[in-house]
Amino acid sequence: MLVFWKAGLVLLAVPKTGTQAYEAMLAEEADVVLRHPPGLKHMPAQKFTRKFLPLLGPDAVDRLESAAVIREPLDWLGSWFRYRSRPQLDGHPNSTAGQSFDAFVDAYLEDEPPAFARVGAQARFVSNAQGKVIVDHLFAFEKPVAFRAFLSERLGKNTPEPPPRNVSPTRKLVLSSELEARLRQKHAADFALHEKLVQ
Repeated sequence: MLVFWKAGLVLLAVPKTGTQAYEAMLAEEADVVLRHPPGLKHMPAQKFTRKFLPLLGPDAVDRLESAAVIREPLDWLGSWFRYRSRPQLDGHPNSTAGQSFDAFVDAYLEDEPPAFARVGAQARFVSNAQGKVIVDHLFAFEKPVAFRAFLSERLGKNTPEPPPRNVSPTRKLVLSSELEARLRQKHAADFALHEKLVQ
């Protein structure tokens, strides 16, 4: 998460949406950089608004606007699946090594997902407890030019395409139509939100 006080902007880091690349490129210009632990770096909008924003002072609520990027939900899950298959996680409960994408999504859809499939939901990340989106500026991962144009305007300087960071291993993603239908039903909010951004 990055806070740019003069620009009046907070960049929330939705996991697996390329924000680490922007963090690496823009961190020196930010007034606040939260890199560790993951719970702070990837602080959801509701937690940021309720707990962190007040710590920035009485002017912060009126001064700061939030921005975030979300990704097509199937592609987002695929990125999680590939990322958690990297060798560094071998033997760890979070590892997806040896799992099929079908098995990963099936586990993700459980009411209490096992550790390897416990990755949250993008719509929930950017919304309050009532399901209302509370991020001021949302962008689609698939439309990076629009996101960079926004950053360039707010930060007052050109924001180029950042070098890739945190790239997931390559793995084949095959999902049954039955599981995809269940996913689209249970996480309809994620699909609807993304669809709105890419229209």
